[in-house]
Amino acid sequence: MRKVIYGGAMSLDGCIAGPRGEYDWIVMDPDVDFARLMGRFDTFLIGRKTFQVIQRMGAAAPPTPGIRNVVFSRTLRPGDCPQATLSDNAEQFVAELRTQPGKDIALFGGGELFRSLLAAGLVDEVHVQVVPVLLGGGIPLLPAPAVRAGLRLTSHRLYEKTGTMGLEYAIVQARAV
Repeated sequence: MRKVIYGGAMSLDGCIAGPRGEYDWIVMDPDVDFARLMGRFDTFLIGRKTFQVIQRMGAAAPPTPGIRNVVFSRTLRPGDCPQATLSDNAEQFVAELRTQPGKDIALFGGGELFRSLLAAGLVDEVHVQVVPVLLGGGIPLLPAPAVRAGLRLTSHRLYEKTGTMGLEYAIVQARAV
């Protein structure tokens, strides 16, 4: 079965974006091999808010060769994201997607989508790049209320040029508290 992997950058105080949604604090370490990291995926799962940030940056779920973009929203219409598949039921869509042949699936789209898929038992791994910055608030990696999830460290790497720490965890169990 295909794995769903939630990943991205996070501040040391647990935020994936600043208080106003800013991400200018994310440093790109030259030693991160993005081509290798992205090569294991053929599908990106994107939440509505993340999709709208992408749109504001001037792209409408930009096509990436070999990557299928899926946007989850109850308010967007197909014309809002013509280069992506649109779904209003993330849990059902992802459960079916995991059983289909293909590469692993990247959960690219924000904490709320992560929270719902984690609660449904549909996330297998969490990969975060911890950036050495304290934001003092912002959008959390996992917004409350959320299930408790046990994690097992599978890999770690220090990127010395920026002080960023790459951490990879397998989800051992997720349950409501």
